[in-house]
Order: sequence, then C-alpha cells, then structure tokens
Amino acid sequence: MSEARDIAPAKLNLALHVRGKLPEGRHRIETIFAFCTDGDHLVASAADDLTFEANGPFAGELGAPEDNLVMKAARALRASAGADQGAALVLTKTLPVASGIGGGSADAAAALRLLTRLWNIDPTHAAAVAPGLGSDVPACLLSMSVRGDGAGDELQPVELGLSNSPVLLINPRVALSTADIFAAWNGEDKGPLDNWRGGRNDLEAIAVEKVPLIGTVLAWLSIQQGASFVRMSGSGATCYALFESDEARDQAEVAVPREWWRLSTFLR
Repeated sequence: MSEARDIAPAKLNLALHVRGKLPEGRHRIETIFAFCTDGDHLVASAADDLTFEANGPFAGELGAPEDNLVMKAARALRASAGADQGAALVLTKTLPVASGIGGGSADAAAALRLLTRLWNIDPTHAAAVAPGLGSDVPACLLSMSVRGDGAGDELQPVELGLSNSPVLLINPRVALSTADIFAAWNGEDKGPLDNWRGGRNDLEAIAVEKVPLIGTVLAWLSIQQGASFVRMSGSGATCYALFESDEARDQAEVAVPREWWRLSTFLR
C-alpha cells in the first residue's frame, strides 16, 4: 500500500457528567460519544521521512506541524511498533479548532488508523498509544457510539438507534480551552449518567458563563422547527441539534447566521 486516506469524524457528547477527580488529577466523567459522517480528512502516503502539512479553512489555526497531534500519533505508533517507515501526512482541516467536537483527537485517531494500514502494523499498537495522546482519542479511534467512563477513555459500546439521524452543528467562532473549562468546574457531583436524553452536559453552564454567545446558539437551535434534542458538545463552543427529518435540518441550516460556522451532517 502506497497511500491511505480516512475521515476524522466530528465527535459529539450526547451527555457529559463530571463526577469527580481521578488520582492522577484528571476529571472523572461519564459520557456518551456519538460520531458524525463528516469531519476532517487525512491522507497518508509512503515516504522516507515523517512529514505533516495542513490545508483547508481552519489550517491556519493549527500550531507548529511538529506539535500537531497527528505527528505525535505517528511518532507514538512508530515507537510502539518498533517501525522505521516514514509517511507524508496531509490534513484537510474543515472542523474548527478547540471547539468541543474532537477535532485534534479525531485527527490523531485517523492517523493511527491510516498508518496501521500503511505500515502493516498490528492494530493493538494503535489502541495502546491512543490513551496517551488524549482522553478522547480512544473513542475517536473507534468512531462509533460508545459510553466513556474514567477520564472518558474506558469504553463500552452502546446501541443508540441514532444511525443516519440528521444533525446540525453550530460554532459561534469562539475557541475554548478544554483545560480552562474543566478547571472552572465547582466540584459538585450532580449524579450518574443513566440515560443520555435525560442527562446533561456539566460543562455547558461554565462555557455559557465564559462565552454568553454559546447560550444564544443553544437558544437559537431550540426554537428551530423539527429540532428534537439540543446540547453543547464537550467543553464547547460547538452546539448541535438532532432533527426529526433531513428537511427540517436543512431548513434550519439555511437560516444559520452567516457569522457562525455550521455543519449539516448525519450521525454514523
């Protein structure tokens, strides 16, 4: 194989309960991950060296190539497998950065999947290095509906019955630091996650307080005809709505204020 390509699907948290702290300092959460059919795109081509470049509407918001999670994933996989191959990695960045939909984690996971195939590596190496790259990376590696416990990296498959559900994502073009949002959590445990529809996102109120425009997006989505479920994903600022029909979602998408980023897609 000389080239492999994959999508890095946008991640949604259908619920996210913050329950406490883990011994190493990370937050203990209970969450339900779902994934969209659209996201960033990554291509890996056989090469002597390991290189990375990015294009697309949000490429300019990425940091130095050597610090990108795609490169960190590639180096970690190569070290774990004892491999010495190279690859030219090209990312088309269509998801906003620091937006609560797993962009960087999904990109890293896509790199692990691609390079496992390109380098003919046992997939267990990808699973082994994923947690060290970020709490969301193991779920993004699977890119299927799962429940996440612990730091979000202890995974159990769940059947949601939401495949092909129309969904509209909106980001008010505000980047939020995941670390800052979690650091502002007041330590109150509001109870376990039993049912995602009856659950909550414990980071939502924190994000709205820091960026009131998020509340505006949530309110806007809530009044759209056919919107059946509205919530913020992750630590924000992206919000989303599940819709009763493709037509209702498409009508809402057309009406999204021009200054907001939007993605009209489906759940996987």
